[in-house]
Amino acid sequence: MPYSPQMRKAVGAVRSQLEEHGLGRQSRVYADHGRHAPADAAPLLLVACSGGRDSLALAKVAGIVAGMNGLRCGAVIVDHQLQSGSATVAHRAAACCEKMGLSPVEVMTVDVTTATRGTVSEGVEAAAREARYGALVSAAQRLKAAAVLIAHTQDDQVETVLIGLARTSSPAAFAGMPREFSRDGITFLRPLMDLTRADTTAICQQNGLSWWDDPTNGDGSHIPQDQLPLRSRIRQTLVPVLHSVVGQAVSQHLADAADSLRADQEYLDAVAVKAFAQVTLAESGESESGDSESAKRESRKHESGDRKSGDREPIAGHRVVLRLDCEGLEKLAAPIRTRVIVAALRSIGAEPTRSHLERIDTLVTQWHGQSPVCLSSGFSVIRQKHVIELCQDRTHANS
Repeated sequence: MPYSPQMRKAVGAVRSQLEEHGLGRQSRVYADHGRHAPADAAPLLLVACSGGRDSLALAKVAGIVAGMNGLRCGAVIVDHQLQSGSATVAHRAAACCEKMGLSPVEVMTVDVTTATRGTVSEGVEAAAREARYGALVSAAQRLKAAAVLIAHTQDDQVETVLIGLARTSSPAAFAGMPREFSRDGITFLRPLMDLTRADTTAICQQNGLSWWDDPTNGDGSHIPQDQLPLRSRIRQTLVPVLHSVVGQAVSQHLADAADSLRADQEYLDAVAVKAFAQVTLAESGESESGDSESAKRESRKHESGDRKSGDREPIAGHRVVLRLDCEGLEKLAAPIRTRVIVAALRSIGAEPTRSHLERIDTLVTQWHGQSPVCLSSGFSVIRQKHVIELCQDRTHANS
């Protein structure tokens, strides 16, 4: 029986991403016609299945591709216990996966601990996501899976971009979700990012798969809009308006832009990692990279107490936890310098705001004796001639 356009697209997408990760055809025998069982030691794929249309479609397609390539394919269903009847939904999804021929198939029950448990809120959504990934990692490690497949689609990517724009002004909001990532040594793949929810719905219908719609997604739900998670409100209200105003193509454009921006960000982040190492000064006050003689001299002065008039004294009760070469920082392009400053602050446990970053950048590029930049949680940033010092209040450090 020939595949539908949606099935061809999905099969091609899954095969392509698996091949990128060395999970292509295991031997020539799988190119021959007929059914060929995978070897007992063949790599194992695990599909994260919720029982929804997207994950059931992925389970179906992944099982087919695994058979083509001589791979084993199983599924993990996570029961979050957040809704009445969740165990029934989970075991129904497991039975469906088993009927498709997937093995092993496991249902994992998690306890979503959150202060707002029992309500439809972003807190519950985030806690459930952490619990879900924790369960998936645990199963993948125990079963020695080569990869875990997640059924996020183009629609999910568009919603993620819009959520990011609603919550932050950072360019990172446009980058959306990566097509692949690693967590605790486990590879996670999102092979359906070029398919739409309409495609996965069609695949389920064509293969006689009955899916479950999560009521918190807002599909035919009795839950009022203002009580739905932000993602569901965007899915049900904002995206349809965008489509009606500028056309369906806006989703494709947003998804394509996310891919391009993520590639740019990954490159800039890699450059920033190297730059961070180059401008970080060792505990002795000497530069690890050896790039700035002036930073060495000033750090030696700091250690010896040899200060000239105009040098700012250390903040009373604070300790220096990281030093950066100011001249090296100033020479960096602004996007890289910002990333290095953020990385430096996060490395000591400080989370800066946009205002903090602007003031720290001014310390670097427009120095005229400014006061220290005080951050939350007892951190501060001060300039000592050619050295930027990241300090922590000793009372916070010891608490």
